[in-house]
Formats: sequence, C-alpha cells, structure tokens
Amino acid sequence: MDTHSATELLDRLSSGDRSVLDRLLPVIYDELKRVAAGYLRRERSDHTLQPTALVNEAYLKMIEIDRVRWQDRAHFVAVAVNQMRRILVDHARQHNALKRGGDLHIVTLNEELDKAADEQTAELIDLDDALNELAALDPMKAKIVEMRYFGGLTMDEVAEVLGVSTITVKRHWKFTKAWLYGRLAK
Repeated sequence: MDTHSATELLDRLSSGDRSVLDRLLPVIYDELKRVAAGYLRRERSDHTLQPTALVNEAYLKMIEIDRVRWQDRAHFVAVAVNQMRRILVDHARQHNALKRGGDLHIVTLNEELDKAADEQTAELIDLDDALNELAALDPMKAKIVEMRYFGGLTMDEVAEVLGVSTITVKRHWKFTKAWLYGRLAK
C-alpha cells in the first residue's frame, strides 16, 4: 500500500470528508485481503466466509466509525485486524448456537469432520476469551497476538503498527505464547 496516499486519505476521512471513501478502498484493499486470508487460514475448513466477504464486512464497519482520528496506515490496519477478529468470533458464536439447537438442521456424511469443525470453533471462542482477559492485563500483548495469529503479520509489520522495535515484539510474543498456552490448557 502506498503509505503516503493512504495516510492522506485517512486524514481526510478523519476530518469528515466522506468523499474519499471510493478512493480509499482500492488503496488499502490488497493489504486488508492479505490480513483476511491470514485470519481464514486458521479457521475451520467448512467456514462460509471468504477473504473478500470478510474484508468487505470489516471495511463497512470501519467506515461507520465517526470518532476515530486515523493516525496512519498502520493504525488503520490494526483496527481492521480487530474488526475481522470480532466478525469471525461472532460468526463462530452463531455457528455454535445453531449447532446447539437453532433453526438449522445440519446433515453430514462425515461426523469426524463435523466434530473437528466444532472443536475449531470452540477453540476460536476460547482464544477470544483469553485475548480479552490478556487485553485487560496488557493491551499491547493482546494486539501482538491478534496481529500475528489472526492477521498473519510479520514481527516487523507488528512492530511498525505498534510503533515499537521488532525485538520488543519478539520478547512480548514469546511471553504471550507461554501465557496463552497456560491459560488455554485449563
């Protein structure tokens, strides 16, 4: 993404200029789609959302936010990663609700695949709960997990988004993986 043009468009959007929306999406679309693909790689195999749909849904939620002063492209990506996580967790919770007796009756030929998909959905919800707990303790560490695990960002990209060194991100990542392992093993 062209950082300069994205930052300029985001700055104009923050100032209330909604006319830039048509020009903003093409500038950020490829990056958002890469993040969405990273999220969906970790989802169950029968997931109904595709990267394009996830990007579109996240983008629509983000442009509705009126009170954000977009700092730059990195800030926008961080918010996009968070929005995509929320969409996927909501989708997983809805999937669980339907499986537990909603209006939908699912018939499958392979119960093992269904069981694996249900386990992945439950793991995503457990991870979301753990990340919410971690965010209350240390928001930066939770953002690092969100961007690395869900968004597929590299250590350098996470460092850029957070405005810290790559070494700091690596140190927090190492600690946080151990914390999450202990929290999720309960």
